[in-house]
Amino acid sequence: MADLNLSTLTEADIITKRVMPAILKAGWDNTTQIRQEVKLRDGKVIVRGKVAARRTVKSADIVLYHKLNMPLAVIEAKANKHEIGKGMQQALGYAHLLAVPVVFATHGAGCVFPETTA
Repeated sequence: MADLNLSTLTEADIITKRVMPAILKAGWDNTTQIRQEVKLRDGKVIVRGKVAARRTVKSADIVLYHKLNMPLAVIEAKANKHEIGKGMQQALGYAHLLAVPVVFATHGAGCVFPETTA
């Protein structure tokens, strides 16, 4: 894994090649404690005359669960070309929607988390 050129990785690559292996190595169970692309809210509907379109759905990259339906943490990943904390505001918003106490943002080379989400 040390030979990966992080600057060439997409957000999806960061998740599959860096974040998920680290979560699994830490002992989280992939079938009961980890969900990816967790839909939080339908995209906003924009109406222009008689035409309506839905904007992008809001989804958390990764949510870690203590127990079934008991979310514990949100992880927001960005491509390595972004600064390490780039996804923090987005993750904090998702944490608010899910009422979770722990938030992480990463770009694959490290992660940051606030002292509190309150």
